Parts: sequence; C-alpha cells; structure tokens
Amino acid sequence: MIAENLQVLLKSLPQNVQLIAVSKTKPMEALEEAYQAGQRHFGENKIQEMADKFEALPKDIHWHMIGHVQDNKIKYMAPFVSLVHGMDKEKRLKALNKEAGKNNRVIDCLVQVHIAEEESKFGFDYAEAEALFQKNLAEVYPNIRVRGLMGMATFTDDQAQLKREFNGLLNFYKSTQAHLGPDQFNILSMGMSGDYPLAIECGSNMIRVGTKIFGARA
Repeated sequence: MIAENLQVLLKSLPQNVQLIAVSKTKPMEALEEAYQAGQRHFGENKIQEMADKFEALPKDIHWHMIGHVQDNKIKYMAPFVSLVHGMDKEKRLKALNKEAGKNNRVIDCLVQVHIAEEESKFGFDYAEAEALFQKNLAEVYPNIRVRGLMGMATFTDDQAQLKREFNGLLNFYKSTQAHLGPDQFNILSMGMSGDYPLAIECGSNMIRVGTKIFGARA
C-alpha cells in the first residue's frame, strides 16, 4: 500500500512542492518500500533513530531532521543530515554550525518560527526571527546555510485560524526573501498530514506527511 499511497499523494501535489515522507518510528522495511517507489526524502524526529536508518539504508536518501533538536546529539547527524527543520533558538544554530565545521560541511537548515497558539510548539517569535535575519548569517555561521522557514500551525479544525497562521508565516517569508534574495532562501515548510492542502494554498513548498503514506502510527 505504501507505493500506492505515495503515487496518489504525489499526483495531487503541485510540481513545486517537495514531499518529506515522515518515517519516524517506522520499520526499515516500510522505508525500503517507499524508497523502491521512488521516494528519496525522509523525515525523522529522533537523531539516533535517523542515524541508525542512515547506516542501514541507501546513501542517496536525503535525511530531514524534523523534530525538536537536542544540542548534545547534533554531532551524531552532522556527518550526513540534508536539512534540519527545527532551528528554534540561536544557541541551536551555534551548535549546528560548530558540528558542521568539525565535519567540513555546510549544513542546510530552516529557521522555525512559532506561529501556533500552543505553548508546546517551539520556535523564534517574529521579532526574534527578524532580529536574527538582520545579521550576516553567512559570516556569523559559515558552516550552516539558512534555506528558509518552518512553522507548525495550531492543532485545530478551525480553518480560518490555520489560514491566518500560515498566511502570517508566508508574509514574513516573502519579506525575508526580499531582504536575503531567492537564490538560497527559497524553502517554506508548512503543512503535515492533517493540514497540508491548506498550507500549500497558503504558499508552502515543502510538506511533511507520514500517516497518508505509511498508515497510522501504533
């Protein structure tokens, strides 16, 4: 069913939208099936689990760290991670830059902005993010490359609220992109299994979907 689910999902997406298959807690066999169906971008929320899967699976997979990042574990993913979605504090950027340097890499990442009305979500607020982007990030953090923004909306069925949160991040993304230029700063990651169609309507070009591909988690 995984291959079929992927095909249906990919056909429904605009061409400019990158699908991250959220494979956290899923067994190797499920990832292998998705890989055989052509999927190359996988999202994990625990660094150790992602590192184990990296060791076991084909090396042309792009690994996305989509969970809350613990500074003391960054070193385990620094040799191979493709994109870190949850850069939610400046000290996290410093830690990632340090470990990337040790591995002679420039690691791509997204700045997470807190857009939800839930305290449990992480991220810079808009004022903090704006202050961050006033800095010359390439100079301050030479071993990371900020590629865009990530935001997680409130867990609600209120479509008006979701739209408000997504549009707020879209507007901030556009103004930041105008300041930094679109060549490098070009990813807006919003939307998961429950809200990705609306997120895409609101300008998202990267979505994180697990349940619709792999089925519900146990």
